[in-house]
Amino acid sequence: MENQSSVSEFFLRGISGFPEQQQLLYGLFLCMYLVTLTGNVLIILAIGSDPHLHTPMYFFLANLSFADMGLISSTVTKMLFNVQTQCHTISYTGCLTQMYFFMMFGDLDSFFLAVMAYDRYVAICRPLHYSTIMSTRFCGLMLALCWVFTNVVALTHTLLMARLSFCVAGEIAHFFCDITSVLKLSCSDTHVNELVLSGFGGTVLMVPFVCIVISYVHIAFAVLRVKTSGGSSKAFSTCSSHLCVVCVFYGTLFSVYLFPPSVESTEKDVAAAAMYTVVTPMLNPFIYSLRNKDMKGALKRLLCHRRIFSS
Repeated sequence: MENQSSVSEFFLRGISGFPEQQQLLYGLFLCMYLVTLTGNVLIILAIGSDPHLHTPMYFFLANLSFADMGLISSTVTKMLFNVQTQCHTISYTGCLTQMYFFMMFGDLDSFFLAVMAYDRYVAICRPLHYSTIMSTRFCGLMLALCWVFTNVVALTHTLLMARLSFCVAGEIAHFFCDITSVLKLSCSDTHVNELVLSGFGGTVLMVPFVCIVISYVHIAFAVLRVKTSGGSSKAFSTCSSHLCVVCVFYGTLFSVYLFPPSVESTEKDVAAAAMYTVVTPMLNPFIYSLRNKDMKGALKRLLCHRRIFSS
């Protein structure tokens, strides 16, 4: 895959085409980035410090929080740096690197949500076999498969992009190196890239989503078979946080990648991508901390312990 590109850098349009809005959005995105890092770090520390949360569900939640931090860091940090320095360029190598990590962490989010849905299915539909099915070995295997597969997908797209030629330093109509936006700037034949993008993209997006839907269909039938209202509400409460995260994640994701991009309004497409890459990772810690009693209790104990230790 020999790259014949003569371009050393690209121009990133950013979150807005107006300098005044760029400065305003800089402060907003910086705050959201810091809130996201703080929230997800607290989730990871709470899970690690509380023995009651050393279960498969929270094991994958900690990995989801790590992937969320990677997803927002792979896109927002460069955008914040460009606005601060008033230099809206990204090197060719930096663009490919950003593209690789963005796809890897984004795909990891999707697969971790699917594994967590399967965990809830086993816990509710097959509770007597839960400890046997969701063993430490099985969880480790699922984690390894998620990392390996997403790295292979991201690396494949990155290597295919590296073989393309870019004759002029064009402007990427985005605030990060989105693969579809970069493909439009190539002066080579992008047919293979588009085929692989459609194949892998559909697989990475739809397979985890279908697994989540199937898991929750079985969960719904299991909950409906519970005769007592208290039992059904308790069963549903264990899934409510995860279900909220799934709705936010896939709702924003489908709005970006399943609907055709609007030629007239690039700003709307960028805003939709910002929802997926920035807002969703920020909301996940709030959803789990507010709707999950175990997580809320673990966070309180963690913060109290830190306060006592610091005093």
